[in-house]
Amino acid sequence: MKNLYEQGQMIETTVAAISNDTVFIDLGLKSEGFVNKSEFCDENGNCSIKEGNKIKVYFLGGKNEELHFTTKLAGQNAGKSVLENAFKNGIPVEGHVTKEIKGGFEVMIGTSRAFCPYSQMGYRQKKEPAEYVGEHLAFKIQEFKNDGKNIVLSNRAILEEQANAELDQLSKKYTEGMTVNGKVKSIESYGAFIDLNGFQALLPVSEISHARIKNVSDVLKVGQEITAKIIKADWQHEKVSLSTKELEADPWDNVKKDFPAGTKIEGTISRVTDFGIFVNIASGIDGLVHISKLNVERNTNLKKIYKPGEKFPVIVEKVDSEEKRISLAPVVSNEEQDNAAEYLSSHKDDDDGETYNPFAALLKK
Repeated sequence: MKNLYEQGQMIETTVAAISNDTVFIDLGLKSEGFVNKSEFCDENGNCSIKEGNKIKVYFLGGKNEELHFTTKLAGQNAGKSVLENAFKNGIPVEGHVTKEIKGGFEVMIGTSRAFCPYSQMGYRQKKEPAEYVGEHLAFKIQEFKNDGKNIVLSNRAILEEQANAELDQLSKKYTEGMTVNGKVKSIESYGAFIDLNGFQALLPVSEISHARIKNVSDVLKVGQEITAKIIKADWQHEKVSLSTKELEADPWDNVKKDFPAGTKIEGTISRVTDFGIFVNIASGIDGLVHISKLNVERNTNLKKIYKPGEKFPVIVEKVDSEEKRISLAPVVSNEEQDNAAEYLSSHKDDDDGETYNPFAALLKK
């Protein structure tokens, strides 16, 4: 019976059945197609496919009613005519890296000698050149000249295709707005990288919590499992940003109720700026004491007087929940209040037509 397929021809088909060492594929013919099961198994014998899966395979040959296919060409199946066909049709080939030579590596594909440049070996995680020697790897033929005497290979092209296929699957699985579970892979000063089934997404420090985070390592540990929300997914540039803050209740939702104007509270200085000091009055809630409300002289360097972490009693003056701003003022101490009362008493008989402000008067002393 004459074969319906040319050697090296690629077809897309469906896995019909899997036996101990063979994967049978559906050809829609009386003839039976098969692929060696080992091509789909890892070093531990775990098979990556199951019945019903769609796969791409290449025709090797066959006789009677058994047609042999492969996912890549290798060894005795890789004659020069087959390799030329693999070059023209972009069929992967399996080669044995025999040694390192000038500019790259010598690779044997069956009995054919080929060359793989350094730049075309490996992809994202490159190894030392010597580590590739002795390995059996998949390649794409980039050049086929002089009747197969000059063959140039690329392992990188294979790895890029695999990475792009994985990214395509991930982009369908992980979309903006969805909640995901991941594990902390590494911690940096600007955030943490979270592993999502092999892809590392960034959880910026500003998106960890509504509360201000100084050191990421104070709240996250490598290996820790977290739940986060995808706030940005740019798969074209392989960048995904996460937020755990988005899954927290916003503390500003109840600020007006919890801290109405006139509320006195002992806060903690969180930041010191040229125009005032920010005081933390609750987790994720900072308010501003403007420099004009502080008992200091003009052009005073506030950073020399106030330090983050110091306790600072304040009174709430105004709350703007929409803009997430709170105006605060220092709480006047009992001693200051007594001094103000004494000052006011000593001037009770004065009458210059103005209403005295004891606190303003104190500042003039």
